[in-house]
Amino acid sequence: MTIKRFALEDAETLSQLATDTFYNTFKGTCTDEDMDGFLFDYFNIEQVKKELADAEDYFHYVDIDGKAVGYLRYKKQANNDLTFLENRNALELKRLYVLDEYHGKGIAQALTNFFLGIAKKEKYELVFLGVWEHNYRAQKFYQKIGFEDTGHTHPFPIGNTPQTDLWYWMFLNK
Repeated sequence: MTIKRFALEDAETLSQLATDTFYNTFKGTCTDEDMDGFLFDYFNIEQVKKELADAEDYFHYVDIDGKAVGYLRYKKQANNDLTFLENRNALELKRLYVLDEYHGKGIAQALTNFFLGIAKKEKYELVFLGVWEHNYRAQKFYQKIGFEDTGHTHPFPIGNTPQTDLWYWMFLNK
């Protein structure tokens, strides 16, 4: 298992991995039309290339025998619009997805450890993420490794289907 950073030339691989993992996570939670629209809007090749070209947008993946099996995304940005952060030095884990057939094999843990290592090295006070309110498996995983529910939520609609994410955080100076 190796963790690598996606490069611009990997846009097609990232687009497919993001599409597959998001679909498998949220299938059945919205209409097919809403899902198709969301996947097109956020994971089309041009959008993925735009994100990969941004030097402050980081996509890393786990490579097993030449196959990308899970990935994470984090982006260095000001998060002043999130009042619960109170202008703290915080880094957001924007995405963490693993192909279904690789669940339970330590992929998410490896990616999370990698992300936390970067956050600690760069001296962030805390890390945070949004997790779908009905993704109990992910919530349990994040709680197990030390994330806590902030009590704050945010809308994360898929097309016209309302969805809600819970904000979780972890302080790094504990």
